[in-house]
Amino acid sequence: MPKRYLVTSALPYANGPLHIGHLAGAYIPADIYVRYLRLKGEDVKFICGSDEHGAAITIRAKKEGVKPQQIVDKYHPINQQGFEKLGISFDMYHRTSDALHHETSSAYFKKLYDDGVFVEKKSEQYYDTDFNQFLADRYITGTCPKCEHPAAYGDQCENCGSDLSPKELINPKSTLSGATPQLKETSHWYLPMQKYEAWVKQWIDESNQNEAWKKHVYGQCQSWLNAGLQERAMTRDLDWGVPVPVDGADGKVLYVWLDAPIGYISATKALTDKWEDYWKDEDTKLVHFIGKDNIVFHCIIFPILLHAFNQNTDKKFVLPTNIPANQFMNLEGDKMSTSRNYAVWLHEYQQDFPDMQDELRYVLTANMPEGKDSDFSWTDFKTRVDTELVDVLGGFVYRTLVLIQKNYGESVNVNTDFDNEILSNAIAKVDTELSKFADNLDRYIHKYELRNALNCLMDLARAGNKFLGETEPWHLVKNDKNAGEAALATCLKIVGALSVYMEPFLPFTSKKLKGFLSLNANDCQAIINGDYNLVLGKSLQKPSHLFKRFDLEAYRKEGKQVFKTMEEAKARKAAELEVNSNNDVSTKASVIAPLKDTITYDDFAKLDMRVGTILAAEKVKKSKKLLKLQVDLGFETRQILSGISPQYTPEEVIGKKVVVLANLASKKMAGEKSNGMILMSDAGEIFSFINPEMEESENGSCIS
Repeated sequence: MPKRYLVTSALPYANGPLHIGHLAGAYIPADIYVRYLRLKGEDVKFICGSDEHGAAITIRAKKEGVKPQQIVDKYHPINQQGFEKLGISFDMYHRTSDALHHETSSAYFKKLYDDGVFVEKKSEQYYDTDFNQFLADRYITGTCPKCEHPAAYGDQCENCGSDLSPKELINPKSTLSGATPQLKETSHWYLPMQKYEAWVKQWIDESNQNEAWKKHVYGQCQSWLNAGLQERAMTRDLDWGVPVPVDGADGKVLYVWLDAPIGYISATKALTDKWEDYWKDEDTKLVHFIGKDNIVFHCIIFPILLHAFNQNTDKKFVLPTNIPANQFMNLEGDKMSTSRNYAVWLHEYQQDFPDMQDELRYVLTANMPEGKDSDFSWTDFKTRVDTELVDVLGGFVYRTLVLIQKNYGESVNVNTDFDNEILSNAIAKVDTELSKFADNLDRYIHKYELRNALNCLMDLARAGNKFLGETEPWHLVKNDKNAGEAALATCLKIVGALSVYMEPFLPFTSKKLKGFLSLNANDCQAIINGDYNLVLGKSLQKPSHLFKRFDLEAYRKEGKQVFKTMEEAKARKAAELEVNSNNDVSTKASVIAPLKDTITYDDFAKLDMRVGTILAAEKVKKSKKLLKLQVDLGFETRQILSGISPQYTPEEVIGKKVVVLANLASKKMAGEKSNGMILMSDAGEIFSFINPEMEESENGSCIS
């Protein structure tokens, strides 16, 4: 076990508010993990802060006609307060515009520069002659060369998720003037990542072996490495950011993806004078919680920068043990979009529902996109709140406490003076479940399976409800007071365990429930140590309901802002689709192919179809359509070629569950061998994976 933990969440851009996709990706999972470690008495620091540099900030500033500092000064407190209201328990929420961060990141770059890590190169980059400035990647838009989306950025297409370079864009335009930019020579310092390719590959493989990384994280890393690492510029031509600390670098700042991760270090410095204990002691476990769009930066670029820094120093930085990146959360079946304001914004939710922070934490955790993209809907929100929180968890707790106070006063104690074999067996079964509960929860937390951990907690509440229903203590107390007390004491032990172990998931409810039970910090620690009897004999306070039902229709009629925002965004999208309906690719999907010749069952029975997971993907160099996939079939890993490159990037398919025709004869295509076929739906130019739709389906399972 490590001596201490350092946990980080991705630094959010301070160019706008937070939405629920951000929360489910990097902040709620990290907070659950950290709160659990604190419960267990671990030494842990939880670090985050605003990313206040980069083109995204300056673009927002130009749109609003203000200085970049005004933008970050506006959104930093909005996001910080939103986190606090939601119970995200950072030890330090810093900001990269702070002088300490400028000093730290500048010194970091200077050491790497002095050590000869960087390569200075001249290159041609886009320049806006109307504004007399070079254009950072986000200042350039154009048509994506991969999916033909007309509004891709110079660094990424947000429609298909592809990483791009500005020169790849078709018909590039400057976001400043709207004009076509010109290529002009400039000089920058590059990190030659190919020099560290062998090292980072070995480090990732060893890390994955020591503590299994999520499949889509490991797979995306392999995809990048298989494609070969390239040089990447570590500086930018911008007037906002950390100035490059070398001669002849006027008008240049540090690349935000060198600047931002160093923000974890500067934030730790701001928190404690003993920051080196957390960054430069091999007994520290460093864990980065991020979204999948940040995988390459945290798994490849930042580790390379740390490794390069460590080469000529005695006290070396630790490298991350795990990077449990989550995938994306969609909203009502559609991607959340900042540009069209389609999201559930945290500040709007908190304005509309100020007393329902744990409810949001619960639903986002229960539907967390841990291994694949998930979808948030208000109908599901209502169902989970009403049935799981109100009925299962809240109902069990309230009934237990009310029955105790009604029949036994302020407390109950252990009572074995009864003759009821059925009750004795039921109590023994609950005691067995309680003895296993903490170990199961611990295992899930440390595997970053937080949905399973939450289910484990809820299963304990379900066991309590089942026990209540089977033993009916409201009848027992009338005929055998001792048996009734024994039954309710068992329920109270479950309530005590729930009150403490729900704290990482539902911190506000946990505090309220511990108040009902008169538990102090020492009592909670005793329960963590397995003393569930501690709650017996305690003076109970008058309870109230922990949760209330979510009246979705009433809230819609009231015109809550969260619903207005969604409906307005849907209306805008519908109007855009109507205008562009003639060019909408979905019209091509309506063409239905004719049925093929009839076959017999014997023909079908020859097909061996298996569930598999795509571990890695890369483009086939000699083909415009083929992706080379490494697919885990449970019993072996197969290389399969699939002609889906025009529709999917390698990064998009990693981690997906697919159906594989496993007994198809091998075939060589574009110089590569394919050993099977991925089954897809094909309608015109639309290709979709046929997904088993069962996350628990084991690789290698037969489809029949």
